[in-house]
Amino acid sequence: MSATVAFQVASPHGPQSVSVDYARAGSGEPLLLLHGIGHHRQVWDPVVDILAAERDVISVDLPGFGTSPGLPEGLSYDLATTTAVFGAFCEAMDLERPHVAGNSLGGLIALELGREKLARSVTALSPAGFWSEAERRYAFGVLLAMRQISRRLPLPLVERLSRSAAGRTVLTSTIYARPGRRSPDAVVAETLALAGATGFDQTLGAGRSVRFTDDIPGIPVTVAWGSRDRLLVRRQGVRAKQIIPRARLVRLPGCGHCPMNDDPALVARVILDGSR
Repeated sequence: MSATVAFQVASPHGPQSVSVDYARAGSGEPLLLLHGIGHHRQVWDPVVDILAAERDVISVDLPGFGTSPGLPEGLSYDLATTTAVFGAFCEAMDLERPHVAGNSLGGLIALELGREKLARSVTALSPAGFWSEAERRYAFGVLLAMRQISRRLPLPLVERLSRSAAGRTVLTSTIYARPGRRSPDAVVAETLALAGATGFDQTLGAGRSVRFTDDIPGIPVTVAWGSRDRLLVRRQGVRAKQIIPRARLVRLPGCGHCPMNDDPALVARVILDGSR
């Protein structure tokens, strides 16, 4: 079931109202799911039912992505503000230190929520922020190209491409190792989500100087990386382990940058094991 929640976030100009769209399923300890830049909450659909058997799963659209409206004037899309937004979201939803799992940008936000002691555990799937400058420039260049392509392709062409495994590979092989497994409807929806993401440019701009450099003591942290991640190369996982030495570093064989669709059972197990 999808819904919207509105709440106040502090800004230099006083409290600002922010709205976030989310879906909720299952029961148990709360588990917040955060997607990456240009995506939407439906990227988690392949694992939600598995997770919902043991967790109260809340998947959200980040501000300016999916169906969540952008941030109001006076709030930037930087990491500190986004972390504050989700701290306020959890308070509004009466989620006291949920488990948090995130992918890419969402993984970075999850780690920051853990560092700020707003999460009881963190599972980060190919998180941003552990790149070298050359790796960051490469990833941002790929993301910008994907965004431009999504905005230029006519919808009938996207729909036609999505009907074949080869066409889905053309559209999504940058982020999925097994793009043929993604459903046609999902490929169309996420192509439209990337094209229409109002927060994309500002979020990408805010990420140019981001590095995650702090340990996260006191809570379980899992960092998982697809062996076939073509966007954020897997050696960044080794850097994450060096920065967060008590983290569990997990290899996801045969998975790409968004591993939830490549191997749902494995990814769900990694998240559940990391949130005990």
